[in-house]
Amino acid sequence: MSIEAERQAGSIPFPEALGVLRAAAEETRLRILALLAEGELSVSDLTDILGQSQPRISRHLKLLVEAGLVERHREGAWAFFRLAEARAGLADPLLSGLDRTAPPLSEDRARLDAVRTQRAETAQTFFARLAPKWDELRSLHICETVVEAAVLDALGKRPIGSLIDLGTGTGRMLGLLAPLAARATGLDSSHAMLSVARANLERQGLGRVDLRQGDIHAPPFARASFDLVVVHQVLHYLDDPARALRGAARLVAPGGRLLVVDFAPHELEFLRTAQAHRRLGFSSDQVSNWLAEAGLATIATRDLAPRESDQLTVTLWLAQDSEIQGGLADATTEQPRRAVA
Repeated sequence: MSIEAERQAGSIPFPEALGVLRAAAEETRLRILALLAEGELSVSDLTDILGQSQPRISRHLKLLVEAGLVERHREGAWAFFRLAEARAGLADPLLSGLDRTAPPLSEDRARLDAVRTQRAETAQTFFARLAPKWDELRSLHICETVVEAAVLDALGKRPIGSLIDLGTGTGRMLGLLAPLAARATGLDSSHAMLSVARANLERQGLGRVDLRQGDIHAPPFARASFDLVVVHQVLHYLDDPARALRGAARLVAPGGRLLVVDFAPHELEFLRTAQAHRRLGFSSDQVSNWLAEAGLATIATRDLAPRESDQLTVTLWLAQDSEIQGGLADATTEQPRRAVA
């Protein structure tokens, strides 16, 4: 049974369920829950949408958090709120049965759309300043659609219960993989990049992805929390990539997998100053050894070579628990293998 299935199998004691339903049985709190069903929001977002004071909204959110209906997490100086998965068995049927085509929910939704539009414009302005550097880096390796196709091929058809993308950046990997997962989370140290990711995912209709601000070297999640952990184009920015992989491996559930995507060794020294790269790529053995030290066995690697000789090769490493490698690998990754595109 996957982590997600085990979580959903839990039931809520009757007295506790009664308290949860009482907390939801108030006009503003029910409107808040309906809005959070569309994705995470800040207190500022909710005050703008509902037209109520910040103290009043904060008081309602406090009651919803205490009832276990809503979760709160910080992102720098900001606080974001989302529906709590532990109460999904009670909250989801209630919220899905609401008529959102009539006031006040229809009006709330219209104002939510306006807030999201403003958020997207702000994110786009920020990203436009970075675009020239990103475009320069993209021109140096095989196109991202080829990399994404290789990622999907490496993962195969095995179900993904819970997913985390470490160093999610603009959320591109979440946009690719979140639709395949029962639960998806993104972690990044930059509030600005999380704002871009949030806007991008909302544009794709993936507003319920959980985005968190935090350190990739010490991700703030419980051990063995995720069926799939992704570290995509992150290691070359880090002073201590081995430590980051140890932190990532700690999050892998029994039978889970870790996917690393990064550059093979290269000599483009200018990337250290132009793109803030700390490391000029990684050999296959180097990453595989780090994964082994973290308790994971590499079950597949793949090089995506560019057409031009002066461009970068992108490498994929797929690993899982070394103790149970043989019994759980699927047909596409049954034995360690190396493929070159």
